[in-house]
Amino acid sequence: MMEFDKEVDARNLNCPLPILRCKKGLSDMLGNQTLKIMATDPGSEKDFAAFCKQTGHELLQLDKTENVFTFYIKKRNVA
Repeated sequence: MMEFDKEVDARNLNCPLPILRCKKGLSDMLGNQTLKIMATDPGSEKDFAAFCKQTGHELLQLDKTENVFTFYIKKRNVA
């Protein structure tokens, strides 16, 4: 299991709420810390990949189990 610094539960929420929860979760974290976020929205896999690409955060890992997507996102290092 991957280590993380903060956890956000966005299960049973539809787009764009999981991404908004992710942004909020990352906002008070330090650079290089890892956010674990769980979502059930089928589009979240594509959404989180695009979000990370656009914002410079790193999608470290994606686990899929029984309709739950668990993303581990490393916050970009802010100088």
